[in-house]
Amino acid sequence: MSDSKKKWYALYTKPRWEKKVNKALEQKGIEAYCPLNRVKRKWSDRMKIVEEPLFKSYVFVRVEENERTEVRYVDGVLNFVYWNGKPAIVRDDEIIEIKKFLNDYENVEVKNIDMRPADEVVINAGVMVGATGRVLRVLGNNFVEVRIESLGFALTAKFEKKNLLKA
Repeated sequence: MSDSKKKWYALYTKPRWEKKVNKALEQKGIEAYCPLNRVKRKWSDRMKIVEEPLFKSYVFVRVEENERTEVRYVDGVLNFVYWNGKPAIVRDDEIIEIKKFLNDYENVEVKNIDMRPADEVVINAGVMVGATGRVLRVLGNNFVEVRIESLGFALTAKFEKKNLLKA
């Protein structure tokens, strides 16, 4: 199979089945990735570092489109994560970044960026870096529409949440 046709997808698993699903996929020869976070846990007699899934109930899989049906039948897989009616594709560079980050850090926390209309935000990437604005609308999970007032004009633009900070 050609690696150029393979894409990363996010899978939704049964709760606490992430490692089992990852192992089952790999046993079938399917490239899978379950990001594991190294976390210190205290027992009554000692501290121990354990590995737990970074994203609860999610595993990433790299397959061609025609292999997706086989993935669905793996025990513990509930379905692919969908975005706009299609299985959500995760970019290769995002998977690489997650791997690098987890290699360098322990006790990583995943926090959802919760933005609502009227929230004030600061843009931290792109040509508008440093500008402040106000959220007009939340567009799905990844984008927000922001109003930026500058020089007596009101500009409205769509930004990825990852490029915004709450003010």
